[in-house]
Amino acid sequence: MTDTREFTDADGIAIVYDVHPATTTPRGVVQLLHGVGEHAGRYGALIGALTGAGFHVYADDHRGHGRTGIRQHGGPAKLGRLGKGGLHAAKDAVWQLTEIIHDENPDLPLVLLGHSWGSFLAQMLVNEHPEAWDAVILSGSALRMPGSLNAAPLNARWAGPDATGYEWLSRDPNVWAAFAADPLTTGEPLLKLFGPIEAAKLYGRPKKDLGADIPMLLLVGRDDPVGGPISVHKLAEEYRTRSGLTDVTTLVYPDARHEIFAELQQAEVRADVLSWLDAHIPAR
Repeated sequence: MTDTREFTDADGIAIVYDVHPATTTPRGVVQLLHGVGEHAGRYGALIGALTGAGFHVYADDHRGHGRTGIRQHGGPAKLGRLGKGGLHAAKDAVWQLTEIIHDENPDLPLVLLGHSWGSFLAQMLVNEHPEAWDAVILSGSALRMPGSLNAAPLNARWAGPDATGYEWLSRDPNVWAAFAADPLTTGEPLLKLFGPIEAAKLYGRPKKDLGADIPMLLLVGRDDPVGGPISVHKLAEEYRTRSGLTDVTTLVYPDARHEIFAELQQAEVRADVLSWLDAHIPAR
């Protein structure tokens, strides 16, 4: 029942997105933001759990990524490169989709769920439009400041003669193999894809006195090299003390790496997300 659609961003680039309808009485919408070098199609199990719990899910392939990137660049060679307008254009395209979601679902609460780079885009969008979302979930995130956001080779901890380069994603070797074989993914590091000037635009902090008290859930693997628990705890504290949020929950998963929705305990992670959503956006 997935409906694949597209819209055109401010630079004329067609952004491809999917709408996954709730399979029970709708109680809300989740806008899902994927990470660098990947695409929305990698989140099937999470999307299935959300639609089964009564949420419509809107998930786009961001600028330069997945199906959007293939069309934008005329093939896979430049996957992950954002193109004209860079990071801010990618963020603005995500906001365009948010406005589409609100227009199509005016009476349903909206949850923003971002993983990794998607969580950084989510942080930026919450700073700019705090009124737009009823709840926010950030996975594999970090405080977007030097020293708290790791720009070093992310697989360094697992480097060795037999390393695939994808060990940092998950403990599951099937995840490494699937990522490597996926024609819509790229293993190039963010700094190389974006370039140093655009990558530096990722830095920022939660807005001071946000003006909206949004409930927030932060999920992180204990062995996540992007930020990890220390960085995510700092981020949570900034949302409390700088932004004024009163409902911020952090969950740390033992032994898990970056992609907790693709980790060995992914069923537990999905259950925790649904339990948190039950408490904040009850079924109708």
